[in-house]
Amino acid sequence: MRIGLVKETKPAERRVALTESGVTALIRDGHEVLVESGAGIGAGIDDDAYEGAGAKLVDTTDAWGADLVVKVKEPVAAEYGYLRESTVLFTYLHLAADRALTDALLAAKVTAIAYETVEDSQGGLPLLTPMSEIAGRLAAHAAGQYLMHPYGGPGMLLGGSPGVAPAKVVILGGGVVGTQAAALAVGMRADVTVLEVSPRRVRELESQFGNSARVLQSDPATLLAQLAAADVVIGAVLIPGAVAPKLVSRGDLTGMRPGALLIDVAIDQGGCFETSRPTTYDDPTYQVAGVVHYCVANMPGAVPHTSTRALTNATLPYVRRLADLGVDAALATDPGFARGVNTRAGAITHDAVAAAFA
Repeated sequence: MRIGLVKETKPAERRVALTESGVTALIRDGHEVLVESGAGIGAGIDDDAYEGAGAKLVDTTDAWGADLVVKVKEPVAAEYGYLRESTVLFTYLHLAADRALTDALLAAKVTAIAYETVEDSQGGLPLLTPMSEIAGRLAAHAAGQYLMHPYGGPGMLLGGSPGVAPAKVVILGGGVVGTQAAALAVGMRADVTVLEVSPRRVRELESQFGNSARVLQSDPATLLAQLAAADVVIGAVLIPGAVAPKLVSRGDLTGMRPGALLIDVAIDQGGCFETSRPTTYDDPTYQVAGVVHYCVANMPGAVPHTSTRALTNATLPYVRRLADLGVDAALATDPGFARGVNTRAGAITHDAVAAAFA
């Protein structure tokens, strides 16, 4: 199979979908890998490394013309013209929050497989997990940075100081992102509270964190009380394939501390705060009702060396399966992999994405 590795074009996105070792594996399997020139430079992988692994360097059009196109982030409008009915696209898509891209994929009849909706045998999300882990850790780093006065914050140290209370960090959601954000915030000596709706997960988190973080069953009254006390709120909720639920309304902001910081890690799925809108690392924050919002999309793009390698570790087995077996056989032998298909033959094939546009 001809596999195309294309260069990312979203602002500040420097990850790449395959490392040179991933290319080596595919070449050894008997496949041809076409790498768009410059695709890996942002992640520390130059063209010579890909050529040394056996790839052929090509231009943008040729990379997109492969049988299987692998990316990190969803195509942007300038790339819609490369979409064809024969294209099998394997990347993060987040279609429920992107009507324009969904329409483009449907019009071109692309087979679009989304990393974020592929499931394992236990119902987990193996291709989303590594980036969620990194995003959660980055959220805690962002909390520490944007509480500081030079970055527009109130001038607080996340972990406080001897005799001075630490910042209060409230994390909405105890999944992968929330757990990683909590673990790092605890390590930075913040006062951490995690709100979670699942009683089972509440017990698991209590066992994991012990006395180092509070874990509370989430309900509307508890949420409002925690918002009022928080210096930082990290939104870390996810419904696979669907638009993120809006947990904090515009009106809720009036009960928060002036200068409090909202970090919306769910922004790629539409955001979990009513007042969220996507931002970039070049212009990461804005204020609504005196509350600072940090809503940087594709946060792991800030650490492309780490995140590229973590992503390839997870995705490469699936890429090899698609290439070795072909799309139909690869999906037929793994129902969890088949859950990754979001569009095919001009139709939406994932229930949560379909529900978002119903």
